[in-house]
Amino acid sequence: MSRVKLRDRRLGRLAALLLAAMMLLAACGGTAEDAGGTDGVADADADADADTEDDAGDEPAELREITMQLGWIASNNQLGEIVAQAEGYYADEGLDVTIDAGGPSIDGVAMVASGQADIGQLSSSPSLMLAVSEGVPIKAFATGAQEHPYTFFSLPENPLNSPEDFAGLHVGTQATGEILLNAMLAANDMTRDDIADFTAVGADVTPLLSGQVDVWTGWLTNTAQLNQLPEGSHQLRLWDTGVQLYALPYYARPEMIEQEPEVLEAFVRATARGWQFAQDNLDVALDHLLEAYPNLDREAEEEGAQVILGYVMADTALENGWGSMDPDVWQAQLDLWEELDQFSAETPSLDDIVTFDVLEATSDTRQVE
Repeated sequence: MSRVKLRDRRLGRLAALLLAAMMLLAACGGTAEDAGGTDGVADADADADADTEDDAGDEPAELREITMQLGWIASNNQLGEIVAQAEGYYADEGLDVTIDAGGPSIDGVAMVASGQADIGQLSSSPSLMLAVSEGVPIKAFATGAQEHPYTFFSLPENPLNSPEDFAGLHVGTQATGEILLNAMLAANDMTRDDIADFTAVGADVTPLLSGQVDVWTGWLTNTAQLNQLPEGSHQLRLWDTGVQLYALPYYARPEMIEQEPEVLEAFVRATARGWQFAQDNLDVALDHLLEAYPNLDREAEEEGAQVILGYVMADTALENGWGSMDPDVWQAQLDLWEELDQFSAETPSLDDIVTFDVLEATSDTRQVE
């Protein structure tokens, strides 16, 4: 028998077996597709559906857009936030954060209070207390600097070692700093009669260098001005005179704090990571800062960053976590400002001006070292 005929016979037998199998399935009420399919179409469709589901799962979740409104132009004071943006920490928390700089013509508090921005940051805590006393709906939920870097400076011939050394001196501060001078005097049982006089000056150190005033004020982070002071100049921090204020407090509307606490908690966690990175990798952090704001001077920002990091990562932050606040410090501020008759409207309570809920909810995730 030829090979061709043998193959034909075998194929015939195979065809008969397949026909019998199909008739048996039909008799049982099934189909070839019910049995698993004979052409692979059902399996292919199932695989395609699975691939579609996998592809959908790979799509990034939509980020929650929030705006942070500053009261001034951006600088090393925002180093941690800039890093959190650049390194993807905000995105890791599901946030897309935009930082809007402030300026003389921008009322950052009004922007947040009206809902045009979600989070704000002020230079000093008293500004927040005064706004709340006027009925502005904002509340602090964390602070950038653990202690305020506002400082009194004098030349070598007029040493400042304590508040008593102000007696008989000509004091110059920015107009907004007059209340801080009054607070320092009140906290130490002194009055304006104890100093020679007060002069409103600008942000540059020239009045002190020229002898127009004996004492000039500024932030210790303003290294561009402080580098002009002669060797042997003196400095006395406001904090060390007994007036303990917070610098760079973060605030939001009470409505947002109550309805979207998870957004603020995510912001705090990511920002804490940003500041930790800045401390550990200052050169890279400055790269991010200059990339975002190329008009800044790297050398000046590096000097300032080294100072502000000391305030952001102070002992209290190492102990209680980045952004931590002490209710006793806030209450002491309230009491002092009330004593100075600074609240033209109603005196706010501690609960009116600050919440600790966000910090408590993130206590295990904002630790720094």
